[in-house]
Amino acid sequence: MSAPLVRLPSLDLVRGFVAVGRRMSITLAARDLCLTQSAVSRQIHTLEESLGMKLLVRGHRSIAFTPEGERLFRSADSALQQLQDVVGALRGTTGQRVVTITSTTGVTGLWLMPRLGAFLQAHPDIEVRLAASTRVVDLHAEGVDLAIRYGSRDAMPDGTEHLFDETVVPVAHPSLGLTALDGTAAVEKQMLLEFDGPYRPWLQWQAWLSSQGWERVQPKGMLRFNQYDQMIHAAVAGQGIALGRRALVSQMLGDGRLIALDPASGAVERPCLLAHPRGREAGAGSHDDDGVGTFRGAWHVTGRAGQAARTGGAMRPKESRG
Repeated sequence: MSAPLVRLPSLDLVRGFVAVGRRMSITLAARDLCLTQSAVSRQIHTLEESLGMKLLVRGHRSIAFTPEGERLFRSADSALQQLQDVVGALRGTTGQRVVTITSTTGVTGLWLMPRLGAFLQAHPDIEVRLAASTRVVDLHAEGVDLAIRYGSRDAMPDGTEHLFDETVVPVAHPSLGLTALDGTAAVEKQMLLEFDGPYRPWLQWQAWLSSQGWERVQPKGMLRFNQYDQMIHAAVAGQGIALGRRALVSQMLGDGRLIALDPASGAVERPCLLAHPRGREAGAGSHDDDGVGTFRGAWHVTGRAGQAARTGGAMRPKESRG
């Protein structure tokens, strides 16, 4: 006997369950859905409560279906795949274009997001999906159209587009009353904000202080962050001095929320824009492409644009954590 529509579980809950079943991993399912692991876990728990039965058996580092869970997954997976196919076909006929972009947390929050508003207003027919991540991404297998990563050009696949060089400069809010770090005394009076990431030593104060010959200087204190954008927001709040990536904080420098305290260091490495293959090339800004070319062409406003060939390989540069 079929259950009435009003008693069916929410589609969000079923989608979360199917995502976990397809990956047999809550962590990977969370990445696929652009959710946190805890959010996906709550969806599974809520679905189990609504049905009154366990669907998954959770081990230390593994999960498995219960007999009821496997039965539900087989049906739900098939139904959702059909729904995915139909929605994809409908969007293709209505002209709706979707561009999925993955980037590091820092680049997403500080560089990409501030520029998206104007793009979306100019292109209301394009839906943009963002996934902040630092892991290695297989663009084709995971349905990602564009990926922004840090790495040397030689380490990137063919068909990458240079966006900007990495330069580092100490930055602070004007309320701290600083205009430069012109001696050890200035550093000793201030709280230093540090990005606590092992993959970016040039974003840590030890490297910058050593470059100035100030290895022995002791700041007033040190506040560490594991997310780069959080550190920059703390600097804007006047909590201390941060090492700013000039490309990511350029708007804040321009509108006075931050001031640069020292000439920037030289370029360190380059992030690149990668395109997912669609079986053909489309010129940036063309009206008959799938939205990827239009999106890439829009970055002419950043002063860094151009066309790049699309590539089908997995992206395997050295990974960024910022």
